[in-house]
Amino acid sequence: MKKTLLMVLVVGLALFSCTQKTTEMENPLLNKFETPQGVPPFEQIKVEHFVPAFLEAIKVHNKEIEAIVNNPEAPTFKNTVEALEYSGSLLSQVSSVFYNMLGSVKTDEMQTAAKEIAPLDSKHEDDISLNAGLFKKVKAIYETKGELELTLEQKRLLEVTYKDFERGGANLTDDKKERLRAINGELSLLTLKFGDNILAETNNYKLVIEKEEDLAGLPKSVKQAAAEVATEKGLEGKWIFTTHKPSLLPFLTYADNRKLREELHKAYIMRGDNNNEFDNKKTLSRIVALRVEKANLFGFKNHAEYVLDVNMAKTPETVFEFLNKVWNATLPIVKADAVELQKLIDREGGNFKLAHWDWWYYAEKLRKAKYDLDEEMLRPYFEKNNVRNGAFEVATKLWGIKFKERTDVPKYHKDVEVFEVQNPDGSFLGILYMDWFPRATKDGGAWMDAYRKQSENIDPIITTNFNFTAPAGDKPALLSLDEVSTTFHEFGHALHGLFSKCKYNSLSGTSVARDFVELPSQIMENWAAEPEVMKLYAKHYETGEIIPQELIDKMTKSGLFNKGFTVLEYTAAALLDMRWHTLNEAIEKDANEFENAIMAEMGMIEEIVVRYRSPFFKHIFEGGYSSGYYSYQWAQVLDADAFSVFKEKGLFDQETAASFRDNILARGGTEPEMDLYKKYRGMEPQLDAFLERNGLK
Repeated sequence: MKKTLLMVLVVGLALFSCTQKTTEMENPLLNKFETPQGVPPFEQIKVEHFVPAFLEAIKVHNKEIEAIVNNPEAPTFKNTVEALEYSGSLLSQVSSVFYNMLGSVKTDEMQTAAKEIAPLDSKHEDDISLNAGLFKKVKAIYETKGELELTLEQKRLLEVTYKDFERGGANLTDDKKERLRAINGELSLLTLKFGDNILAETNNYKLVIEKEEDLAGLPKSVKQAAAEVATEKGLEGKWIFTTHKPSLLPFLTYADNRKLREELHKAYIMRGDNNNEFDNKKTLSRIVALRVEKANLFGFKNHAEYVLDVNMAKTPETVFEFLNKVWNATLPIVKADAVELQKLIDREGGNFKLAHWDWWYYAEKLRKAKYDLDEEMLRPYFEKNNVRNGAFEVATKLWGIKFKERTDVPKYHKDVEVFEVQNPDGSFLGILYMDWFPRATKDGGAWMDAYRKQSENIDPIITTNFNFTAPAGDKPALLSLDEVSTTFHEFGHALHGLFSKCKYNSLSGTSVARDFVELPSQIMENWAAEPEVMKLYAKHYETGEIIPQELIDKMTKSGLFNKGFTVLEYTAAALLDMRWHTLNEAIEKDANEFENAIMAEMGMIEEIVVRYRSPFFKHIFEGGYSSGYYSYQWAQVLDADAFSVFKEKGLFDQETAASFRDNILARGGTEPEMDLYKKYRGMEPQLDAFLERNGLK
């Protein structure tokens, strides 16, 4: 255990003088945000504000909890469950700003603050979950729920609140409660360390190229971007490539130098596995062991059982059945693709066996040969602003909402864009932040979150974050086809937060089961690829010419090309996640031995590496997707089935759009997710559309 309760108290006392100094001056995090639409006043917020703000906000929240517990009146839904729901608003304000900025502006100072805040936050959550007096009142109300006159949303809040207490340890014995506190405290620091290590590994590696002949095959724009990075790093006249996806993938796809492709891809897949100060193997093994022990405390055999108990899938067996069905359908296709790529290598006189650093390069060559389509031919039509506006226009056509850029709103970085989202009548709906490009202090990947979630009389402030190809030279940001899909994906998450129309914060927006939350995001990807929609946003950045039908036809014909690779590497990661989290004993496994054994058992071909090797699998060892990475594919079944209604009735059919908004996007977690889906679809989702879309049927 990294920090006991005593140690946390010592930290709190040590920070007391700092707290006094900070609260004597204006701590902007503790005040009402007097900014346009109440967005965070980023220009006023300093790193040193966060720890004192957390301490003060926790203190305020504790007093609110005490008032509920000490209320002499008999417990009611209003004075207990609803009062608990409305408590902690100051802490929510502080924590939402901190954790969002931690992902987007992760400086050394922010990381130091996070190490102080994580155990404080973990202890506070446990203090509430394990508050016997509070749980006694909640339980009394829950046990008489059949006699109460509650709305559907109130019933759901009561059920979720009671379940949260159960899953937080309220029914455990005192010795188990104490052990749970220790586990939660240690996990809060270990998961933080895991993510910090990946960021350090990603930032520390650079492939420096000094000879221009080593750039053979790379598009001019890629070379130009690499030269600009080198200049920024004081290496003018050279070229730098990194393991950030916008730099990595073009190099793997186009660079003729096989040795350098190998070096770069190995650097990417070995992050967190270099036996240095940033090595994650022991960290992740400890995380897994602690999660098993925690699940055992609650009577579950393993972590997956504990997690899935509140998801749509419900059991590990259901998830394995689903993933194995996809795996078994995909593996033969991928093996055939590998044979075809090897034949291409042989025809070109390559005297080597296809390896994982070759797949992108030869797949792109084969795509060019089969369909006369090169992804670089598409980029000029996918200028970032046009793609963004295309996503906006789809939402306008479906639901009538409007987007107005705001330049008077505080931002935490100059590259961030801010939009006011308006209802069809022009009234305010919410604020949308969009943060596009990678930087050394920003986490990798793409995600959506909220600086302020929607609830009754409170409008949402949503943020979307990307790591896309940045402008280079005199060219604007030109996106890859995958980046286009990601734009629509995260925008779908944003709509889930913006359209939320719930009374209670804890049920609003994306507060749904993990294997349902990806439905609103993934369904939006369907519109991105529709020819009718593409003609709305795919315009040549220089001429304004709409993407030619010829290119669209080539994209359509090549739609299933290399699909097996994408599905297989993803499914391998989802299965790896499940295998880690169906361990029944709290034993710290050798991470590489365990992973290698799982891949061999699955029959993973050596020409492909699992999408996320364990030492850099942030989704499951830092993010909230442990025993849940399958949910992206699970939600693909939902979104393929859900989008089939639009394909049948029309891409912008107003009745279908209204039903999807009212029954899915607006409802948050106010009802069981399958109930919401059936209200939209009229039946449970079918697997057929998913299999057909991926060429597996």
